[in-house]
Amino acid sequence: MTFIAKPKIIHEGTARNALGLTIRDYEGRMSTLCAGCGHDSVTSAIVQSFFELDVPPHRVAKLSGIGCSSKTPAYFLSAAHGFNAVHGRMPSIATGANAANSEISLVGVSGDGDSLSIGLGQFAHAVRRNLNMIYLIENNGVYGLTKGQFSASADVGTKAKKGEVNEQQPIDPVQMAMALGGTFVARSFSGDKEQLIPLIKAGIRHNGFALIDVLSPCVTFNDHEDSTKSYAYTRQFFHPAMHADFVPPAEEIKTAYDEGEVMPIELHDGSRILLRKISKNYSLNNRGAAIDYIRSHHRKGEIVTGLLYIDESEPDMHGINRTTKTPLNDVPFDKLCPGGEALETLQERFC
Repeated sequence: MTFIAKPKIIHEGTARNALGLTIRDYEGRMSTLCAGCGHDSVTSAIVQSFFELDVPPHRVAKLSGIGCSSKTPAYFLSAAHGFNAVHGRMPSIATGANAANSEISLVGVSGDGDSLSIGLGQFAHAVRRNLNMIYLIENNGVYGLTKGQFSASADVGTKAKKGEVNEQQPIDPVQMAMALGGTFVARSFSGDKEQLIPLIKAGIRHNGFALIDVLSPCVTFNDHEDSTKSYAYTRQFFHPAMHADFVPPAEEIKTAYDEGEVMPIELHDGSRILLRKISKNYSLNNRGAAIDYIRSHHRKGEIVTGLLYIDESEPDMHGINRTTKTPLNDVPFDKLCPGGEALETLQERFC
């Protein structure tokens, strides 16, 4: 259904932004994700953010890797440029796109499998380069596209669909980004748009790498093999005329709570997580204090959300490398390739 366009019906009273565009101009194709998937909530927040910031869709490049999360760019900003990279390699494509055209707005959507397993090295170098882009990790702790295996962000003690218990320590992208010198680090929950939309808007406007780790529940892989109502049990004792899967629809999980408060969230499988929203007096500019704060509340079983760290003093990748202010794709060929004499002069500097 990803190839099916949404019917575009605009009523007279539909709100328009400063560009004269409606919210529909920032949407994409029909979503094929499971009903109730948190990723669709993230898509909605991205659409709302770009609409409210009056960003021209054709001045945006949306990038992804492989996974359920990487299908997301098909569902927003249909008029934007797009590139679906191989597994874990989206940061390299983003680096090239930003090097060629520093004036375009880059939005990368990845998952915990794509960024924290096969793509961990690429993710790490994008952070340390301070690549000018917003990078969203739709974090559900499993490989949803390949039937729910544990990802690198799965918590110790988490039980998989087939009953396996995860015994490995998770990788926390928030703490990792801070340790690597990240200049904008945030975490949110897909169902908390009151917090998520402002974070996305701030990330879009940030000059440098803006990471937002979004906890986004998977509705499909919450049944277990030892259940008599599970898919595995049914297939073992039932002889169907044809093979078919059905994923029962689930309600989107939403929440709203004040700064400084703790909110218990019940997930689709009955498990609970505790979200703590940072308070007004939280210090955004102290990297060490931010890491200590995250770890201290992690020991209490709480997941801290909000803008956790920001450093606006660091230059982005172009500032670090002192590149030309003109996007490389606009530099005349004779300046990009000045000829053999200029090359010999350059080589003499290293002889």
